Amino acid sequence: MAGESGRGSLFVVATPIGNLGDITLRALDVLRSVAIVAAEDTRVTRKLWSRYDLDTPLLSYHAHSGAGRAGELLDRLEAGEDVALVTDAGTPLLSDPGEDLVAAWIERGGTVVPVPGASAVLAALVASGVSAPRWGFEGFLPRKGRERGERLARIAADDRATVLFEAPGRTAVTLRDLATACGDDRRAAVARELTKLHEEVRRGTLAELAAEAVARPLRGEVAIVVAGADEADTAALDLAAGRQRVERLVAEGLKRSAAARLVAEDTGLPRRDLFATDD
Repeated sequence: MAGESGRGSLFVVATPIGNLGDITLRALDVLRSVAIVAAEDTRVTRKLWSRYDLDTPLLSYHAHSGAGRAGELLDRLEAGEDVALVTDAGTPLLSDPGEDLVAAWIERGGTVVPVPGASAVLAALVASGVSAPRWGFEGFLPRKGRERGERLARIAADDRATVLFEAPGRTAVTLRDLATACGDDRRAAVARELTKLHEEVRRGTLAELAAEAVARPLRGEVAIVVAGADEADTAALDLAAGRQRVERLVAEGLKRSAAARLVAEDTGLPRRDLFATDD
C-alpha cells in the first residue's frame, strides 16, 4: 500500500471499545497488510490478535515512549513500510496517544489514512436520550484549578450537547461540579462500560445523577453527556456572570449602583437585576 513516492502510509485504525466483535472488516484488512502495528499497550492489543488470528508484528508506542520510538516509526515509513497506529480502545488521538506521530508524518508530507470504527463518544450520544443535533467533545476535564472552572463554564453556556470522559472514581465529583455550573435541572446521561457485558446508561438531571453516583458508585469506563443550554439557561448564566462583574467592581471601590449601571450598559442586562444580590 506504499504510495508512488515509495514512502509508506500511516493508518490510524479505530479498534473496539469493548466488544471485540465491533472491529470492521476494513480494519482487519489493514492490520493484516501493514508491516508493523504501533500499539498503546501490546498486551491489550494481543487480545484482538488472538480473536482474529492476526500475526502482524506489534511495537509498543504510547504517551511515554519518547522521541526515539516515534523516530523509529517515521524511519520505517520513510523506507516504504506501511504502519498502523492503534490504542487500547477506540480511535487514536481522541484522548489517546498518537497525535505527535501523526503530526510529524504530516509535516514530512506523508500520507495519513483514517480507518474509522467503534466510538465511545458516538455510542454515548445515541444511548443518552439527550438531544444532540450538534455536539462538542471535551475529553477529560482538568482535575482542579482555574482551567477546570473555565471548561465547566464553557460547557454550561454551550447550546450544543457535550460529551466528556471521566475516571469512575471521579465521576460523582464531576457530576456535582457540572450541576453547580449548569444548574441542577440540566438533563444528562452517564454511560459506563459501553458495548461490554455490564453496559449501563443512567439518565436524569445532573443533580439526580450526582446523587446516584454517590449512592451507587460507578465502575469501568465512563462517558458523560450533558444537554446543551436553552435560552433560559443562557439568560441565567449571563445574569450570573454580570453580577460577578458587578461584585468585582464593588470590591475595587465602585458604588454598587454605579457598577450595576456600567455592566448594564455593557451587556444589555437589566440594571435592577444586576444591582440585586443573592442575599
